[in-house]
Amino acid sequence: MHPNNIHRNSNYNFKELIKANPKLKEFVFMNSYNNETIDFHNADAVIALNKAVLIHFYNVKNWELPSGYLCPPVPSRVDYIHHIADLIPSDKTLIKGLDVGVGANAIYTILGTQVYGWEMTGCDINAESIQIAQKNIDFTTNLAEKVTLKHQTNNALIFEGIITENDFFDVTICNPPFHSSEEEATKGTLKKLSNLNKKTFSLNFGGQSNELWCNGGEALFIKRMIKQSSLFKNQVGVFSSLVSKKENLPKIEKQLKKLKASFKVIPMEHGNKKTRIIAWSFINTL
Repeated sequence: MHPNNIHRNSNYNFKELIKANPKLKEFVFMNSYNNETIDFHNADAVIALNKAVLIHFYNVKNWELPSGYLCPPVPSRVDYIHHIADLIPSDKTLIKGLDVGVGANAIYTILGTQVYGWEMTGCDINAESIQIAQKNIDFTTNLAEKVTLKHQTNNALIFEGIITENDFFDVTICNPPFHSSEEEATKGTLKKLSNLNKKTFSLNFGGQSNELWCNGGEALFIKRMIKQSSLFKNQVGVFSSLVSKKENLPKIEKQLKKLKASFKVIPMEHGNKKTRIIAWSFINTL
């Protein structure tokens, strides 16, 4: 994890986290190594843990997430924020960020504001996700003062209609849809659960359709984002996105070279999971 990530050298202190969110207690148990933990494949348990972490570490007064929405772990999400912060000129005082696909959880938007004091704009094609995210933002005063949420009404557009003529964003952040179809997403979940030796499981995994899949999957979405970003090349300091599949990088890098963008691949490792950020710019050298 990034050196500035407060979660990098410690396990969850469930005693302290339960104080922050008492509901977490019902999900905590002792594993075979005599360590306290939760079932990370239980959506309710993960939501309770995330809520506790956001309250305890990031001064988020309240945070709720209905079942059926993605609930990513905070420690890995704040890692993205720290890595992107490294790419912003150190003499900048007022930082503005754009979270593409903010989702109902609004994790990146919340962390950008609470960790670095950035002014954040979050956008999403799902109107219900925007409504849920807004409720979470409104619970915490300084979030409400620094966050603007926008509904993207055109599924074909990413930045147009969100970035206005007079806007300048220092960074954009995105966790793109991973799969290319509902069928692929379902197969991926079945394989994951099978590898965990789960004898019984539900296909009602967390995530709305727009959070989990899109035509062409991750690679095509990011390539489309890169192409559309060139129309706003002077209004964004650094564009970025997570890239979950390493094999997608050659296609993405080819698109960036075609548009003559400066770019950088930033590796991230969280436990056994390896992922990466692709960052690019038309006005800065990365």
